[in-house]
Amino acid sequence: MRVALFLVFSLLTTLLFAQELNCRVVVNAQQVQTTEREVFQDMETEFAQFLNNTKWTSDTFDDEEVINCNLIININEMPSIGVFEATVQVLSSRPVHGTNYESVLLNFADRDWTFEFVQSQPLRFNENTFTSNITSLLAYYAYVIIGLDYDSFSELGGDPYYEKAFNVVNNAQQSSFTGWQQFNSIRNRYWLIENLRNPQLEGIRNALYTYHRNGLDIMAEQKDEAEGNILSALSDVQKANRSRPRSILTITFMDAKSSELTQLFGKTSLAKRRQAYNLLNSIDPSRSDDYRVLIE
Repeated sequence: MRVALFLVFSLLTTLLFAQELNCRVVVNAQQVQTTEREVFQDMETEFAQFLNNTKWTSDTFDDEEVINCNLIININEMPSIGVFEATVQVLSSRPVHGTNYESVLLNFADRDWTFEFVQSQPLRFNENTFTSNITSLLAYYAYVIIGLDYDSFSELGGDPYYEKAFNVVNNAQQSSFTGWQQFNSIRNRYWLIENLRNPQLEGIRNALYTYHRNGLDIMAEQKDEAEGNILSALSDVQKANRSRPRSILTITFMDAKSSELTQLFGKTSLAKRRQAYNLLNSIDPSRSDDYRVLIE
């Protein structure tokens, strides 16, 4: 009897802690003219279940370790029944040690997603082959989100998940869908994972670790040291940006962090505010007006 109870308990524990993602999916289809509106609710449900119920790693995640993320899908057209053209905003965050605050890790706009969706048809994914443009995109971002989270907790910890995401890209090359090829755009799924695996841009991944583990996570107890470490992280991003100017990874890092950095250094010493301004303005000149508040 005890053995049976132990097995039941073990199974329940595995189920409770199996998932890595807590992903909220929102489908906005206001531009689509159709009376069959329930299909979009079904998309939200099925996409979220696929992301949240799939076991993406071999690690065990406790409740507080599950990664919060959002997929906001804006459907622009339905060129034929069951075929949809959309853009996707992908966001993920990471908790800051000892606080209730979550810091944005990823804020990425995927501008080119065409997919076929049939209600009640199971979503299937195979790591070794392309099965659909739905599960390929969802799995790709699951691996990228997890990789970034691991990078923020250990130096270059996301490597295994970027390799899995790259494998998804390679498998999708055989399809006719856009967004997976290096020639379609300089801001797509191919180039994001290329940048994450590129040694020239490794400084940005190192910066993710320094920024979070040696910066935000110690901010409450060691504010001066934490600010210095975050400035050091920005210096690493600046060096990577000089090597590959305006790479998609640099842009993605700043899309996630620009607002947070402005607030973070808004109340520190003038010397640090000037240093932060110079670094931010060098890396991200498109937001120079936003960063100017640091020196005014």
